[in-house]
Amino acid sequence: LKDNFRAEVAEADCTIVGSYVPEGIEVGHWVTEICAGLTSFYDIDTPVTLARLERNDCEYLSRELIPRFDLYLSFTGGPTLNLLEYNYGARDTRPLYCSVDPGYYFPEPLRQKWDLGYLGTYSDDRQPALETLLLTPGCMLPQKQFVVAGPQYPAAVVWPANVQRIEHLPPSEHRGFYNSQRFTLNLTRADMRAAGYSPSVRLFEAAACGTPIISDRWDGLEEFFHPDSEIYLVEKAAEVVELLRDLPDEEIRTLGERARARVLAQHTAARRAAELEGYIHELQPALTG
Repeated sequence: LKDNFRAEVAEADCTIVGSYVPEGIEVGHWVTEICAGLTSFYDIDTPVTLARLERNDCEYLSRELIPRFDLYLSFTGGPTLNLLEYNYGARDTRPLYCSVDPGYYFPEPLRQKWDLGYLGTYSDDRQPALETLLLTPGCMLPQKQFVVAGPQYPAAVVWPANVQRIEHLPPSEHRGFYNSQRFTLNLTRADMRAAGYSPSVRLFEAAACGTPIISDRWDGLEEFFHPDSEIYLVEKAAEVVELLRDLPDEEIRTLGERARARVLAQHTAARRAAELEGYIHELQPALTG
């Protein structure tokens, strides 16, 4: 890196170092030493990073390095940004949330195989919500069809007869998976739910397909989708059952269309690129002034 890209980094208008970069601390020190333009750290897992910093086992970022960057970009917004500035000395913090490419995710006229589906790797912290919001409704609605796609689920998990399992679903099949569902379920990791303001890319992918979303609740979600008009928020199995059983198809379609319109307006990759350029233009005069 130092031998082959020193000139590019030194002369760049903005150099971004990402989270999880191997030898990220050394890379970050080098970039902040030689870059004449804006230097930024981009964290795609901010709550995880902060937890690691508290345990002193973060291999890609250190407390001392954070104030050296001109800008801290984060997949998580809300109060976490203030925490970064006041507790960790970040100079400037901005959200740069995940996004979706509408060229890959869009509605398709496919047969609806499932009434409710979920796409996600097994995790201990999400499993109780999956059992409450999908497996229990599956038992309560034996005439409906459900699906869970994702690896690493333990053999001990009991799957109702009407819940189909897909062990591995390659990204090339995600669009078709969403478009084959009447509803899709969004579940949020515990650390992201605790921090709030941490949308999953799955949320935007499903919405871009026009697939109506049922989601767990977390602070800040209303910043991305309006509850009840663009997304349904639930906490109990009975709420899921009511949505699957009682909602008219026209209302379901309208909600999916509204969510897609919101994504196309605010959550595309092009929109994020424009936001990033805006941050750079806003902060560069302060650096040169």
